[in-house]
Order: sequence, then structure tokens, then C-alpha cells
Amino acid sequence: MALTDAVQRYINDGCQLSIGGFTINRNPMAAVYEIIRQGKKNLHLYAHSNGQGVDELIGAGCIARLEIAYCGSGRFAATCIRFRKAVQEQTIQVEDYSNYQMSLRFMAGAMGVPFLPTRSGLGTDIIERWGFSRSMREADPHLPDQKVCVIDNPFKGHTDTQQVVLVPAIHPDVTVIHIQKADRHGNARIKGLPFVDVEQAKSAAHVIITCEELVEADELRENPDLNQVPPFIVDAVVPVSHGAYPTACYGHYDYDPVFLKHYAALAKNETTYRDYLDNHIRASATHEAFLAKAAGDRLESLKADPATGYARNLDRR
Repeated sequence: MALTDAVQRYINDGCQLSIGGFTINRNPMAAVYEIIRQGKKNLHLYAHSNGQGVDELIGAGCIARLEIAYCGSGRFAATCIRFRKAVQEQTIQVEDYSNYQMSLRFMAGAMGVPFLPTRSGLGTDIIERWGFSRSMREADPHLPDQKVCVIDNPFKGHTDTQQVVLVPAIHPDVTVIHIQKADRHGNARIKGLPFVDVEQAKSAAHVIITCEELVEADELRENPDLNQVPPFIVDAVVPVSHGAYPTACYGHYDYDPVFLKHYAALAKNETTYRDYLDNHIRASATHEAFLAKAAGDRLESLKADPATGYARNLDRR
């Protein structure tokens, strides 16, 4: 279906949303920009270690709550700028976990179990410092009663581990991921590192996939072991070229260092950032229109080398 229809149908104000990708790799940016255009509000966002997608959603005022391990865009914003500002000014509520804890939380959601155990977090303030208060948890049925739970190991005779941390499952209303190939039935193939996208998709009630290529089912039936996302969990397949731009999509194009550097400068100033939202995102009816304004003829220089999956001779400064 069309991207506008997918966002309008499945992403509602106040819903629990998860987006895939990692820092500046395979963020579902076309969907992010459409969420901003449609003015979605009060979203509860889950992400593993994301960058540009999370930062732009926060900057546009779409996010009320965030659960995440890390929010940064590499050397361009080691800590994302609008994210940092929102945390400092307390305009969003944030609860942080380790990378591994977030992976396990999505995995628990995908498995249909209420929690998974780990040693990750023992001896750290992640255990003690909660972003969501007990009273908030009691008032919201979507929040677990506790951030984490530390228990004594019930199988001490089989290991030296004395305690484990139980991390609660995540069950988003909607997960959005951007991938390389999909067919119209929802079979999906990720090339390169999958990050936690597969678990994020399997943990959600609804799944929107944006893809670089919409291919015939017969193509994905060859080597079916390479298809990570099954069709029966997918609600919408949206073909959109350069749907991860300005982040990278392995095997297709690299991230755009010129845009990311320019964005970081704009994001530090309230006036220039509001102008960016109005002139680049809201004034662009489609992702293609956004690409024309943001990238222009640079797209060709970002094209991935087939042998490496990345752009050759790209000036990453």
C-alpha cells in the first residue's frame, strides 16, 4: 500500500511504536517523515540503538515517552541533539536499558513470554534509576509494574550465578522497519546486519515494512532461508526507493555525511530547525520530493559498491 495509507491506518496518536535500524543504518526514514507530516502525537516509542529516526520524531514533537538503549548518529551527533534537548528540558519521559537488555525485551515479546533473564545490568545504575515512576506504571496498563526485577537464581546448583535480572517483554502496537527486498505478500529479506529488526517485527501487533525493492514471490522462494520476516506478521508492504535516507541501506547506498552534518547544525538552533521541519519535511508531499531537496545529485555518490555494500571513496567528514 502507499506510505500515506499505511501510516494513517496503523499509527494512531498515543500508540506504542517501534522503529528498526541502528544509529545511522537502515532507519525507516521515509516512514518517519510521513509520521511527522501527518502530525502524529503522544507516541510511546521503542528503539534499540537508533539515531536519526528517533531524533527527528522527537524534534517534531511526535514523542511523549521513549524506551531506548542509545540515541546517537555517530560522529555527527554522538548524542542526538533534539533527543538530548528534550531530555534536559523534560519534554519527554525516557527510560534507558542496556543494548542487550533491549534486545532481550524485544525477543521476549517475539517469543510471547512476559520476560527474559540476563546478567546485563547487575552492578549498574540501570537497575536502580527508573525513568517511569511507580505511580505512572500503576496508572498505565501498558507499562510493566517494574522497570526490571532482580531475583535470586533458582538453579544455583547448576551455576555460580547468584542473581539474574528479569527484563519485561515489549509488545508494540506497530513496528516499522526498512529493508532491502520484500514481495507483496510480506515475505521480507534483510541484507547485512539485521540488528534487532526481526525481533521488533515479531513482537508487534502490526508491522509496516518499507523496502527498496518490491520483487516477485518466486525470487524470495529461492534460498528461502534468507527471508527473516514471515508474511503472516506483516500488515503493509511499502516500496520506497531510498527509504532509509539519510541513513545507510547496506548494499544499496551509504549514509549521507553532508546531510547529517548539515542537520546537526540546524538541529542546534530553534529557528533553523523549525525552518527545516517546515521547508524540508512538511512541504514535501512524498519521500521523493524530500530527497530532491535534501540530497539532490548527491544520491549517485552514495550508491553502494556491489562488492562491499558501501560507497567507495565517500568523504565521510
